[in-house]
Amino acid sequence: MKKILFVLIAVATLSSCQYFTRQFGGNTTIKLEKGEKLIEATWKGDGDLWYLVEPMDSDYIPKTKVFKESSLLGVMEGSVTFIESK
Repeated sequence: MKKILFVLIAVATLSSCQYFTRQFGGNTTIKLEKGEKLIEATWKGDGDLWYLVEPMDSDYIPKTKVFKESSLLGVMEGSVTFIESK
């Protein structure tokens, strides 16, 4: 029973990692620094996530943006959620 619990905790922890999200699907959440807004995101190499941010304008309303993968077979799709804040 302890081994099963350990495996479930390990899988849950690893599934939030950017590398595992890219390779095996799952979800990752990135909280941007206060006052930054997301412009664009892309994967580079084997699992490096690069994202472009810029300062928010004073009247900008922070948003939550989701970067999704759509695979051909619909298997092991992942997403990265970016959370903006003032």
